[in-house]
Amino acid sequence: MQDVLSGFTVGITAERKAEEIGNLLARRGARVLFGAAMHTVPLPEDGELADATERVLSAPVDFVVAITGMGFRGWFEASGEALPAHLGDARVVARGAKAKGAVRGAGLREEWTSPSEESAEILDYLLEQGVAGKRVVLQVHGDPMLEFRRALTEAGAEVVPVTVYRWTDPVDLEPLDRLIDAVIAGEVDALPFTSAPAATNFLARADRTDRGEALRKALRDDVLIACVGPVTAAPIAKAGLPHAIPDRARTAALVRLVTEELPNRDA
Repeated sequence: MQDVLSGFTVGITAERKAEEIGNLLARRGARVLFGAAMHTVPLPEDGELADATERVLSAPVDFVVAITGMGFRGWFEASGEALPAHLGDARVVARGAKAKGAVRGAGLREEWTSPSEESAEILDYLLEQGVAGKRVVLQVHGDPMLEFRRALTEAGAEVVPVTVYRWTDPVDLEPLDRLIDAVIAGEVDALPFTSAPAATNFLARADRTDRGEALRKALRDDVLIACVGPVTAAPIAKAGLPHAIPDRARTAALVRLVTEELPNRDA
């Protein structure tokens, strides 16, 4: 197992988990290239996030939707003690295990968790429960989820979005550009993605620099694209690129998938 990836090169586009994933793959013998595809920027606590929290606290809440563990946790850490008490009677819905963990860490209890960790499944659940005349607090994480919000509003809900973080280009674009060039040159065997924004911006950066077509051809023909879960895979699937998803949406499972699939592809 130690050298099973010897001779293979893996590109890492993650920001927060880059070192963790890189070390796991390097221990298996892989050459690792880093090129963060996005940067997470927390919103100022005295700005938009504070305004959204005040709006949440201004009236009773019927539903709370936790989309990401990191975002939900960040919101509660940035807010005062009034928030958990105010949401104590709300029906809480979580997208996946990480969001559920953050909900419980905030002292709340989820009513339902999306098995597939997909936002569309949460939307279906809420519409089945009935949201007409209900106040729905939606914690979003980078993606503003406009279609999700529109569907709830059209069903009669008042939707209160709470954005904790925004995605931007990485502070230093050179590593990302080098990684894109390496993929196009056929020097990269696998790309594990851990977030949809990273996958989206990886493709978008290539498009903005007139390398989109060449990148997509290389990804389609030569690279194992591994996505940690269906949410992360959405922009890859939309681009029509083949990809693999592990049986569990966890970093260890993603690394295991790459470790098992790359030698098979080579054979």
